[in-house]
Amino acid sequence: MALEVNGKSYEVDEEGYLANLNEWDKDVAGALAASDDAELTDSHWEVINFLREYYEEYQIAPAVRVLTKAIGKRLGKEKGNSKYLYELFPYGPAKQACKYAGLPKPTGCV
Repeated sequence: MALEVNGKSYEVDEEGYLANLNEWDKDVAGALAASDDAELTDSHWEVINFLREYYEEYQIAPAVRVLTKAIGKRLGKEKGNSKYLYELFPYGPAKQACKYAGLPKPTGCV
């Protein structure tokens, strides 16, 4: 499968995750979000950028429990909770946010 962004084709898997992490950019993130009928706000970008930094450091996409705890430490308690994260990413904070961040699907996500 492929995703077309600005005249360029990006390979994605059957669930829409980017095949090559290095091809990700903000336009690709926007196109991935648009495919879910979502629009990325500054709040979304906070989480997406956090995930990309986390992945760069640990070489793994965090599961939702780890994500929630880490977001709370970095961005504050009001953002480090499931309710807030599910409002931003209703299909699952770890799963959906990792998809938009160009990261692989977190381990343990169905």
